[in-house]
Amino acid sequence: MTRLQVRRRLAVSWWQHLVVALAPLLVFNWAFGQGEPILPILAMPFFIAGIASMFLSLPRFGAYKRALIATQKALDTPEEPGAWIELARVRRLAFLYAALPAWVAALAVFVGLEAVPLILLAFSSVVLLYLYRIPRQLG
Repeated sequence: MTRLQVRRRLAVSWWQHLVVALAPLLVFNWAFGQGEPILPILAMPFFIAGIASMFLSLPRFGAYKRALIATQKALDTPEEPGAWIELARVRRLAFLYAALPAWVAALAVFVGLEAVPLILLAFSSVVLLYLYRIPRQLG
């Protein structure tokens, strides 16, 4: 597999993870957003939990940056395919942590969290996911 094909596959993977992160929020809000909240008193704790979940991705971002540096050093060497595989593995795990705020927001739909906090949590996941795009300088 060529370097361009690997980069293209990683770019497609980014878009897929973006859809996986935001789809539950959109579907739950569409299907259950107009219903009566189950426990409205839990709306603020859910929002706080969503904001706090952003900080869980900090160690994953450090691991991702180290994998990027290792991949850059391995370019044009026999270790390059293994470095791309390791980068993809680290990135997949980081995507799960980056999607947490949007997933918490999806659950917060059931407790009646308002639209603005839902949008903020979804936007924070998008920003976190954007950090894990493959830079142009690599490859």
